[in-house]
Amino acid sequence: MTTSELNAELFHELSIIAQDEGLMKKAVKYLKKLTAQKKAMDETEYIMSSPAMVDIIRQGQKDIEEGRGRVIKLDELWK
Repeated sequence: MTTSELNAELFHELSIIAQDEGLMKKAVKYLKKLTAQKKAMDETEYIMSSPAMVDIIRQGQKDIEEGRGRVIKLDELWK
């Protein structure tokens, strides 16, 4: 199926439930979940495409495993 065909199908299906507020809320909630998942996958893919970032992440994991980590309160990160 092409993107145009998928868009048409999506809008057709939404038009069927458009008069039911409860169903539309469920559809929007699910679409927001899918959007968040897509953004997370894109971000992960971007980070993992950088060998330098992968090295930093691996070093951080190693540091934590070897007890060289420390807890920092979130509000103290930017002080």
